Amino acid sequence: MYPLRRNRRLRTNESIRSMVRETIISPNDFIVPLFVVEGKNVKEEIASMPNYYRLSLDLLESEAKELWKLGLKSVLLFVKVDDKLKDNSGKEALNDDGLMQRAIKTVKNAVPEMIVMTDVALDPFSKYGHDGIISNGKVVNDDTNMVLAEMSLSHAKAGADMVAPSDMMDGRIFEIRTLLEDEGYCDTGIMAYSAKYASSFYGPFRDALDSAPVDLKDVPTNKKTYQMDFANREEAIRETLMDIDEGADIVMVKPGLCYLDIVRDLKDAVNVPIAVYQVSGEYAMLKAAAEKGWLNHDAVMMEQVTAIKRAGATMIASYFAKDVVKLLN
Repeated sequence: MYPLRRNRRLRTNESIRSMVRETIISPNDFIVPLFVVEGKNVKEEIASMPNYYRLSLDLLESEAKELWKLGLKSVLLFVKVDDKLKDNSGKEALNDDGLMQRAIKTVKNAVPEMIVMTDVALDPFSKYGHDGIISNGKVVNDDTNMVLAEMSLSHAKAGADMVAPSDMMDGRIFEIRTLLEDEGYCDTGIMAYSAKYASSFYGPFRDALDSAPVDLKDVPTNKKTYQMDFANREEAIRETLMDIDEGADIVMVKPGLCYLDIVRDLKDAVNVPIAVYQVSGEYAMLKAAAEKGWLNHDAVMMEQVTAIKRAGATMIASYFAKDVVKLLN
């Protein structure tokens, strides 16, 4: 009791604060999302994501080597494909010589020890901008799952260490895990986007991949029939437990900061690693505020990633990963 107990004694200076700090950030905490495009020597800044780029394969190789030197050990690959390759079936997603498959090989050849995770969803390949096949005005579940499973197998064959289904179709983890097992890829992991919410924070990401839902008759204008309602909490636990039962090795909450209650709930409910995706809108807001001089960029960035880990995240997919690690170094 006071005055025998004075809590401020352990806050007196940075040395003692660092010794008693409960949450430590290190390069091991991060997954680095990377956007890949066709071409050579292409480095396109994403307008709504300042200082973040789409990279051609040659620059992807250089980026992977730089990330590894910084101590970053995992990347999550996304591809921006040409509109002429998009359809309603995901055919290009299954192309063994497609951009994603070549991107996987590029990173693994450049840095064999790098953990390569891959986005598994149809929106980059869909002419409608949806994560699944459209039929009669709806995103159909089971037919989509079959394509997602084949897509995952193609990524595994190319050398992916872990596939990351981001679609939120029911049962897709089971279909993917079953096919990978049947084809002998029992060591290929699955990081399931288990609690992915229908969020408005994804806008800059959709700019990066040109993957927003199109405004056409008989096409859903949003993704609310498969991504979760952001008003729901208990549903996240149900979704996550189902994914674990179906074979997920890592589960994910997406977005990050507005969903830390969900992260904590899952930390208390499951015993598998939990990833959190600090999404493009979160990145863009801080960049814009810092550019205006309204926020201290580095201080807020560190506070945000620390809050995510403190809430229970095992790992964080973040566009700030390089900035954080350079600051730590």
